[in-house]
Amino acid sequence: MYKFTILLAVIITSHVFASCDKKLSAYETGSMCVEIKEGDNWLHDYPLFLGIKKKNPPQIAIWIEDTNGMYVSTVYVSRKAATGGWIGADGNNRKEALPCWCHSRGIRNNDGSFCPTKDHPVTDAMTGATPRKGFDTYYVNKKDMSHYYVMVEVNHSTDFNDTYTKDADVNSPYYSGGEDGSGQPALIYKAEIDMASGKGTFTASFIGHSSPDGSDGKVHTDMNGISSALNIVKQINIRLK
Repeated sequence: MYKFTILLAVIITSHVFASCDKKLSAYETGSMCVEIKEGDNWLHDYPLFLGIKKKNPPQIAIWIEDTNGMYVSTVYVSRKAATGGWIGADGNNRKEALPCWCHSRGIRNNDGSFCPTKDHPVTDAMTGATPRKGFDTYYVNKKDMSHYYVMVEVNHSTDFNDTYTKDADVNSPYYSGGEDGSGQPALIYKAEIDMASGKGTFTASFIGHSSPDGSDGKVHTDMNGISSALNIVKQINIRLK
């Protein structure tokens, strides 16, 4: 299996392109920077208690797939998803949070799910709390892959709307984990990286959403009911040295 070596912790920046260029200059050829620019709905009102809400950034996973769509390595995943550290989840491992990434990894738990847990957290990726603004993350391709995909999955908890409601029936196609679930499902972005193209920057495109209830790892293209989630991320760029 290909292995990507992670170099740095997440860098929060409001000057995404300048920061990325500056950091990449310090690394060898093959270094890559994934830049995520926050959208208007990057922060989301998460209910705590007695009507009190907290502004939460999204859960995010970034990973690499080869040209056959096979998982290669995780680049970054937000800490809650990486460790099963969901607050107030009462043991629920939130399989609906980042299901495309979870299934892509292919590591099954004893309960049949593919989500990392407190007992079996992610050990092969850079993890951290999602920044409250857009951020950069860097790594080096040690296997010198020249053609591959960068995948990004983004999701808010309790991001309910008129279609993805908190009281949706468990058998409904819009069920997303109940009142503590996702609401609108995770969205998937994809960038094809081809070094032979001579390009230095690639932009990830939105390709669909994950399974609302986390029951599979497919990319679903039916966009009925997806609304504010489309504005969590404004742009995703991958820059090569």
